[in-house]
Amino acid sequence: MVKTKYKRVVLKLSGEIFGGKLRHGIDAEAIDLLADEVAQVHRMGVDIALVVGGGNIFRGISGTKFGFDRVAGDYMGMLATVINALAMQVALERLGIETRVLSAIVVEQVCEPFIRRRAIRHLEKRRIIILAGGTGNPYFTTDTAATLRAVEIGADVILKGTKVEGVYSADPMVDSSAKKYDHITFQELLTKNLRIMDATSIAMARENKIPIIVFNITVPGNLIKVVRGEKIGTLVE
Repeated sequence: MVKTKYKRVVLKLSGEIFGGKLRHGIDAEAIDLLADEVAQVHRMGVDIALVVGGGNIFRGISGTKFGFDRVAGDYMGMLATVINALAMQVALERLGIETRVLSAIVVEQVCEPFIRRRAIRHLEKRRIIILAGGTGNPYFTTDTAATLRAVEIGADVILKGTKVEGVYSADPMVDSSAKKYDHITFQELLTKNLRIMDATSIAMARENKIPIIVFNITVPGNLIKVVRGEKIGTLVE
């Protein structure tokens, strides 16, 4: 078995990753490529919990622009994460990987409710767990859900899979002079207001001493390199 730096990880995937080249909705090719990488890491002996966003389908806070009630919009966003979770489950199980979808909101026909002990038991049985529904509460992001679940299941690290190479001093898509950080502290992240995750999730990770690695998951092999301990992306601790 390949030696890895981390034994148990939470991999946070934004909804835009599921959208792939389509930018909206579900790109089956993007999900299949991602599932293949996740399966390889799983076969290396790493326990994996995926926390999925839903922005490729519906982003709760954006609904307020159209007159939606914020709470209703957030619940719609939570349901969108369930759709993404099921898509990822199908892709992983086509590769022979046993999975379970656990949701913070009850959708009992298609997934299990999130129960901490049950989630840990699935990991102990070498299943990948896919966590949907955010925290189950409005006004909390899926980034906060990722940190909360990492604390609950005893993860070694939170891996934030994005479309950029790491944390930058400014948006690299807008500012070509933006500086990439190889390492940054939680406090610096908050002080400089670098919005790679919301402040609640960062504060929770800092309090519980769980490092975060922000990296470009769309580059083949990056996920494997990260769990091996190679210097990919930005380490936040």
